[in-house]
Amino acid sequence: MRACGILMPVFSLPGPFGIGTLGKEAFAFVDFLARAKQTYWQILPIGPTGYGDSPYQSFSAFAGNPYFIDFRALHEQGYLTADEIPAEVPVGPVDYGVLYQQRPVVLQKAADRLLAADSAEYKDFCTAQSFWLDDYALFMAVKAEQGQAGLCDWPDDLRTRQPAAVAAARERLAGQVDYFKAVQFFFYTQWNALKAYANGKGIQLVGDIPIYVSPDSSDLWTHPELFQTDGQMHLTHVAGCPPDAFAADGQLWGNPLYDWPRHKAEDFAWWKRRMRHATSIYDVVRIDHFRGFESYYAIPAGNKTAAGGHWEKGPDRAFIDAIHETLGQGSIIAEDLGYLTPEVKTMLAASGYPGMKIMQFAFDSREPGNYLPYTYTPNSVVYTGTHDNEPLKVLFSDENPQKEIIEKDLKSECEKEDVKGSLKTVDAKISAAIRLLLASKAFIAVIPFHDLKRFGEEARINAPSVFSDKNWSFRYVPGDFDEQTKRRLKKWIKAYAR
Repeated sequence: MRACGILMPVFSLPGPFGIGTLGKEAFAFVDFLARAKQTYWQILPIGPTGYGDSPYQSFSAFAGNPYFIDFRALHEQGYLTADEIPAEVPVGPVDYGVLYQQRPVVLQKAADRLLAADSAEYKDFCTAQSFWLDDYALFMAVKAEQGQAGLCDWPDDLRTRQPAAVAAARERLAGQVDYFKAVQFFFYTQWNALKAYANGKGIQLVGDIPIYVSPDSSDLWTHPELFQTDGQMHLTHVAGCPPDAFAADGQLWGNPLYDWPRHKAEDFAWWKRRMRHATSIYDVVRIDHFRGFESYYAIPAGNKTAAGGHWEKGPDRAFIDAIHETLGQGSIIAEDLGYLTPEVKTMLAASGYPGMKIMQFAFDSREPGNYLPYTYTPNSVVYTGTHDNEPLKVLFSDENPQKEIIEKDLKSECEKEDVKGSLKTVDAKISAAIRLLLASKAFIAVIPFHDLKRFGEEARINAPSVFSDKNWSFRYVPGDFDEQTKRRLKKWIKAYAR
């Protein structure tokens, strides 16, 4: 079935506490999507973020972000008094430094009440999630004790999980461990309520999981044998991608690389647990950097750039078969952007998963792939851009040195797809691009909300490889979800049978 959705990070939602939450504004956004005849709400990863605030560098592949917990919901449930809720502030960019200082103080009060209540619901949650929750909570407690130092800087006995050191930490930090468990209970209680509400309105949640875990994560700490380490929790090689037209030195991500032979020997048990968890909290799962399962770019740990890396063979079909065994064909989107070899294309075809098409790339001379709308296949998910792309308003601006070429290409595509209308203004060009997306054969089209609103650089979600407090921080105000935007979406959905 042809369908459409909106890309909207949770943190970008409006709300009075400095960041978007799983509170009433999230429910109101679901209502907006339903009225606009949308089918999908795509979000970014929802795990707890660390240095750099990137959702793609999380302390856990399973935990939820405490910043998304809504204080008002905790008050309604009796875990906070009205006086304990922080003062409301005007909607503005996310200030993660303020959240880092404020949130734990408030959540500790709520956690104390939950733990004192001897809640059966809480005990059931801890039992059901024990396969990751216990180790995650201990990891976070030790991290706090170490002044938030990264895993690589912990004392040797704790970093390498010496049994005596771990046992002593578990006893010494029992109160903090319970706190971190309680926070996850709050998160997942609110998340599950939102998901149930969205599903009841006919909206499916599209989640996003990075292929790699963070070097500062409970995943690496708990299962070092599953990663390329030297046996002392030091990484031997790290993830990234090679130099290309977009980045002369490549991209140095720094994530631990998997020890794929070990994963294969264990029948991919860790990945099966991860995918079962992901598909239990999302309706559809987008897997970032899917091509890394066929082959991956390995960079020697300690390199300053990605230029000295090399390609290594990944698990390929063995991994796909293991996931099929666990999930069936599953509701999975394979992020297949970047350098695609015939082998990657063969793996993707064998998986049956839809790949991604990015309309912006059709107008970028640096992109060697063919992303022209008329080439899109039905089994694909198309976007005007991703969280890493500039908004369409920037692409189509008069300041773009490629303006004339882009206009020519856009006009040509509109003629091919019989998408009529003026292309004289930036707004008209954005509308034409979105309509090209919707007119394509792809069975799902996803529009970043900043493109729908014709917002510019100020609304960019992330600039890759750029450390900036502007990344992961833009937020919308309630007035952005207006009747005009809703009517425009409804009109397009009807016109293009989505």
